[in-house]
Amino acid sequence: MSTTVPTRGDLVEAAGKLVPLLRSRALWIDENRRLPPDVIEAVEESGLLRMQVPAQYGGYESDVRSFVDVLAEVAKGNSSVAFCMSIYASLTWMVGLWPDEALDEVFARPHVRVSGTTAATGTATRVDGGYLLNGSWGFNSGVLHSHWKITAAMPEGPAGETFPLFSLVPVDELEIVDDWHTIGLQGSGSVTTVAKDVFVPDRRVISGAEFYQNVSKSQVNAVKPAYRVPMLVTATAMQTGQLVGAAKYALAAFLERLPGRPLTYTSYPSQREAPVTHLQVGEAALLVEDAEARAHRFADLLARKIDRDEPWSQEDRVFSRVQIGWIARQAKQAVEILAAASGGSSIFQDVPITRIQRDVHATSLHSLITPSTNIELYGRLLSGLEPNTVYL
Repeated sequence: MSTTVPTRGDLVEAAGKLVPLLRSRALWIDENRRLPPDVIEAVEESGLLRMQVPAQYGGYESDVRSFVDVLAEVAKGNSSVAFCMSIYASLTWMVGLWPDEALDEVFARPHVRVSGTTAATGTATRVDGGYLLNGSWGFNSGVLHSHWKITAAMPEGPAGETFPLFSLVPVDELEIVDDWHTIGLQGSGSVTTVAKDVFVPDRRVISGAEFYQNVSKSQVNAVKPAYRVPMLVTATAMQTGQLVGAAKYALAAFLERLPGRPLTYTSYPSQREAPVTHLQVGEAALLVEDAEARAHRFADLLARKIDRDEPWSQEDRVFSRVQIGWIARQAKQAVEILAAASGGSSIFQDVPITRIQRDVHATSLHSLITPSTNIELYGRLLSGLEPNTVYL
């Protein structure tokens, strides 16, 4: 299939057009703990869901730098929408590791959305022609609006199995447990899913060893260098944009409210005139600028290695993990400074800063993003020790 691929500028412009709608629906999104139909429709019409669809199915196969900038733009509208879109992009890219027969099924649907988790909290029992899945999986961001889900499960069989199996499962074959009652990223709808004897044919199952080593079973995708990048490197690089965008939104929203606001119980007639405000805004802006620059360097590094089809060493993988951790720390610090400077009126629901603060905090708690975990991992490498995780 031949497709005209939009430029990075075109894609960022399309994302920017979503921002007014996303801001207008922010309260509904939080209150209903999911994305509204008009937002889903607008995202589909934007074409952004095609950014990580393989080219043979009419997708763009956009580079990570494009997605970082697109996601940053979306996050200026709403972090829950940006988080869902980051999941759809990274999981759609992961589908490219399955056999072409399975890809034909998934990408037969226009605007397909794929969600999933890599935690193997279920079991897979071998049966004729495939596996039966049973189990429960939490934190399924975006699944309420997804068509397919990547599900990890440990194979039942000889003791000592170390790698899970990864399955592509239609979402309508799973049970949804409405348990997403949170104070951050409410609209991501990251509910629990349950499988009870769900049959998955062999063509939609790959081994964990293949999954984590990016051994694409697709004859078409196997020759593409982008599908030889470690799965977690691509996934974390894509997700940096939402943190940068949220912090940029916080700074812009703070400056928009600043003119005419008094600094109550001080002699300053305007908060804008107080030196403490200048220090707060300056520090927050520098943190945001540094976070965005690091995200761009990370994406550009990934692009260079793809262009050269270079292998990824253990050091490369650890370095990649710490990038999103440090970006999360910078974004969170910037938002915290601005939230603390926003005054008592900022606690009203129609003021965006506290929502941004909660969403960035929630994003930073993701186990692959948490700054302290990633910084420790990087420090171990610099100290000459082996990583304390296989998730690289």
